[in-house]
Amino acid sequence: MASLVSTHLLLQLVLVFSFFRFNLAARRLFHFNLAARRLADSAETQQPLLFQYHNGPLLTGKISINLIWYGKFKPSQRAIISDFIASLSTSTPTKAQPSVATWWKTTDKYYQLSNSKKPSTLVLSMGTQIIDETYSLGKSLSNQQIEQLASKGAQANAINIVLTSNDVAVEGFCMSKCGTHGSLTGASVQGKSNKFAYIWVGNSETQCPGQCAWPFHQPIYGPQSPPLVAPNNDVGLDGMVINLASLLAGTTTNPFGNGYFQGPKDAPLEAASACPGVYGKGAYPGYAGDLLVDPATGASYNANGANGRKYLVPALFDPSTQTCSILV
Repeated sequence: MASLVSTHLLLQLVLVFSFFRFNLAARRLFHFNLAARRLADSAETQQPLLFQYHNGPLLTGKISINLIWYGKFKPSQRAIISDFIASLSTSTPTKAQPSVATWWKTTDKYYQLSNSKKPSTLVLSMGTQIIDETYSLGKSLSNQQIEQLASKGAQANAINIVLTSNDVAVEGFCMSKCGTHGSLTGASVQGKSNKFAYIWVGNSETQCPGQCAWPFHQPIYGPQSPPLVAPNNDVGLDGMVINLASLLAGTTTNPFGNGYFQGPKDAPLEAASACPGVYGKGAYPGYAGDLLVDPATGASYNANGANGRKYLVPALFDPSTQTCSILV
């Protein structure tokens, strides 16, 4: 089973529109998880969330992350994502703190709580990269075609990530989602087939940056504060990193729809989507929080990554404290 985030959540936000919330949150349907981010209350003022473990399997062991690039991406753009993936691993520590690896360690607490006697472990590493610059399926993709692309990656001990360029339209993109995560059944090998996890994230730079690349672009709804400078000088790709980070956290802690989530099964909040719009201390609707600023570029960030990269990553829900955990 996969999970889905859609505009149905907008109906739930009607009651709090007086706070100018921007719909960037997550919800679940039967087969897809669509990550849309919204502005929200700060971690300091929010009510405690009652996260539950639904006894399903989490992703464990050594997991390869395979990237499927669909459409036109510059090598420099691909490097932003691949360096982010490399930054998740504590085996290649980043000296500068706070780091992406430190941010990611919050997910370890889910594994500790799921089996306190013998906690499972997860080790992520970069796998293969598939580049499709010929738009083999066209420039307008359905959800089934996203699954078809995801199936091109390795299907054992893997997360396959489909990344679509800014000139590719995807079913529901910008209207109800910035990305998806879910699971598929892999090809049968010796009579046995296993599920594998997949993620899709779109480059919103020319289609809906106000929805999927905030705070690096002015939001469609809510307070119109000036956008922040993107840490890698690419609004579309830095926005993709935020959505990818959120979806990775949801994928590992709720890969098959029966892991960790809060709320009803058909509209759950996951590890990152439970803390929408929160990136630093003091966050509130229209304000991402007190972030670090690169003195050389003026870019805002909250995590250091591989190869001297800087990134903005979302707050993650800490199941041990029942609060949103931030780096700065």
